[in-house]
Amino acid sequence: MAIGSEQRRRERKPRIEGLFAGQQVEAALDLLHLMDMAWHDCYGPRELEVPPAVLDDVLLLADGDLAVLIGVAREAVIDFRDVRIAANTKRAKSK
Repeated sequence: MAIGSEQRRRERKPRIEGLFAGQQVEAALDLLHLMDMAWHDCYGPRELEVPPAVLDDVLLLADGDLAVLIGVAREAVIDFRDVRIAANTKRAKSK
């Protein structure tokens, strides 16, 4: 069952609060909302939101930096495979 954007925002908020500085939380949530809309436009009509694995990759690479989040989110919508490779490389280095 599809959920609405406000519910998605509420569900994501605790995670985003743990990753971004207080004043950046709402901006990061706004950006993820825009990312969902862009994802839907590019991969819809069934894709209503960014898949969880792609969101995990984007947030990992952003590393709590709003400016980086903007670039990585854009790149993920254009071609999420590049973001996946970068995220997997970062995961491998942290082991």
